Amino acid sequence: MSQPDLEELAEIGEDRFGRRVITFSCCRMPPSHELNHRRLLEYKKNLKALYVVHPTNFIKVLWTIFKPLISHKFGRKVIYFNYLSELREHLKHGQLIVPPEVLRYDEKLRNLHRGRVPAPAKTPPPRPPLPTQQFGVSLQYLKDKNQGELIPPVLRFTVTYLREKGLRTEGLFRRSASVHTIREIQRLYNQGKPVNFDDYGDVHIPAVILKTFLRELPQPLLTFTAYEQILGITSVESSLRVTRCHQILQSLPEHNYAVLSYLMGFLHEVSRESIFNKMNSSNLACVFGLNLIWPSQGASSLSALVPMNLFTELLIEYYEMVFSTQEARGGLGAGAVEAGERSGPVSRGRTPRRPGLAPRASAAPDGARETPLVPEASR
Repeated sequence: MSQPDLEELAEIGEDRFGRRVITFSCCRMPPSHELNHRRLLEYKKNLKALYVVHPTNFIKVLWTIFKPLISHKFGRKVIYFNYLSELREHLKHGQLIVPPEVLRYDEKLRNLHRGRVPAPAKTPPPRPPLPTQQFGVSLQYLKDKNQGELIPPVLRFTVTYLREKGLRTEGLFRRSASVHTIREIQRLYNQGKPVNFDDYGDVHIPAVILKTFLRELPQPLLTFTAYEQILGITSVESSLRVTRCHQILQSLPEHNYAVLSYLMGFLHEVSRESIFNKMNSSNLACVFGLNLIWPSQGASSLSALVPMNLFTELLIEYYEMVFSTQEARGGLGAGAVEAGERSGPVSRGRTPRRPGLAPRASAAPDGARETPLVPEASR
């Protein structure tokens, strides 16, 4: 496929099982004789599920005839949907990049079959968050409900647990977990109840909880404002990219900066154990890029993934340089992360160091334990 064809592909993040989702629309693909089918089907080996929306009767008949001849394992992965709304059980429907012509066709089908299709359930009005809510609320809300602490409790608990018990776990942050278990833990956190990850016997569960927390923030940790600046990182000369990352972060709100520094410091620790966990800064960036930044409208295209992941990789790999100073920001206050140190909260009133003078310090653990064609690629 040519570059324009590839740009029709879009990675919209993860499904409700923590698996990456790639979408593309047949109406936007080139004519069949111009399409490199072999390259398109490179995804086949890594597919966990293939959702086909608006299948024609011809495709359904063909599938019925040839399904017995196709790999049984692959056959179980294919699921047909008649309407876009049926994807909501499996995907974040609002983030799908759906061409206008597909939306019109979907509406046309609904109008034709309105008598046979049950009316969609009305969405209830949003309820105010619980005082103990941890997921899906802003950093400011969490700060106000947690005595001014800048580092959200879920982030602190998961990082502390993983630092103690998961740094050398192979594939950390790449593996998915039971969606039922993740929802149960979210419910406990949102109700203000304690969570002991030892009870679940799987170190990948707190890793998924950490990613889920970031992904469900109302605004990305790196903010919508910084999105375009981050996409421009690939146009910066290689030797100047770390400096450019540092400059971009200076425009972040201080709260976002503190949380980001805490998280990147921990991921830097994870990358230093990559000989055991196989998660170097590049691999971690592929996992976390989409969880740290996304556009205010729609989803990121595949072409945007390169700069997003590169920016994230630079933050992890050159953590001590990128987060080496706050002198232009005037300090972060209670609970902030001291630049240049190992990830962890800063003591109140500490003065940040200047660039180049921040040796790596050893910090103790800091707290309690605790539409068409939609293939889903595994991590």
